[in-house]
Amino acid sequence: MNIDDVMVTKTIFNRFAKEFPDIFEVDVAIAGAGPAGLVAAKTLAETGKKIVLFERKLSIGGGMWGGGMTFPVIVVQKESKHILEDVGINVSDEGNGYFSADAIESVAKLTSAAIDAGAKFYNAISVEDVLLKDEIVNGFVINWSAVEAAGLHVDPLTIRASACIDATGHPAEVCHIARKKIRPKTGPLSKKQAFIEGSMSAHTGEQAVVDNTKEVYPGLYAAGMCANAVFGAHRMGPIFGGMLLSGEKVSDLILKQLK
Repeated sequence: MNIDDVMVTKTIFNRFAKEFPDIFEVDVAIAGAGPAGLVAAKTLAETGKKIVLFERKLSIGGGMWGGGMTFPVIVVQKESKHILEDVGINVSDEGNGYFSADAIESVAKLTSAAIDAGAKFYNAISVEDVLLKDEIVNGFVINWSAVEAAGLHVDPLTIRASACIDATGHPAEVCHIARKKIRPKTGPLSKKQAFIEGSMSAHTGEQAVVDNTKEVYPGLYAAGMCANAVFGAHRMGPIFGGMLLSGEKVSDLILKQLK
């Protein structure tokens, strides 16, 4: 095969130009491809919903890649290990209710399962604003992460979604935007203690991340570490069971709302 450089360019552009318009209007848009975002994308896509997930970095996986202090091992509890096992991740029983998994395998297989279910991923794209209609978050305003990093004045594009998830982790990027621009008078985003994340406490943080997974403004849901950041709850470090369960819970909440 005689490879033509320009044909490579045409192939990339033509496929992108064909696929990208399909996510202009979706059922659910997710910001952040960490563990909660990945589980939500997979769970929702398996029901036949049209799902798009935007990740500002080149790589997906959030904090899961690094395990604990770059040791590529994560810990989960019994209640959440089924989420890993369902996608073929090898889970080891370490005793006393603790289970371990390979961090790299976990990210790779959760991502693959979400894509196989029909979720569409776009990396290197940031959410810089929300689309608001009738006081309901109705989509994301997106731009290339490189544009933001370079400080270039380039207007973004907008996609519409019936429900939106902020799964951006500690920064809670979309919720911060909603609080700043919408200035809600009531609800979680209006509270003074919002976004004052607590210190490390795995026991309380793990339960809180599931409890705090909820609709924080009409049309906008917080999941994963973002939920704890919004509600001022504790962080939990390299134990990921709560994150996985948060992804399941936010999916259930949205499916009930979309019925």
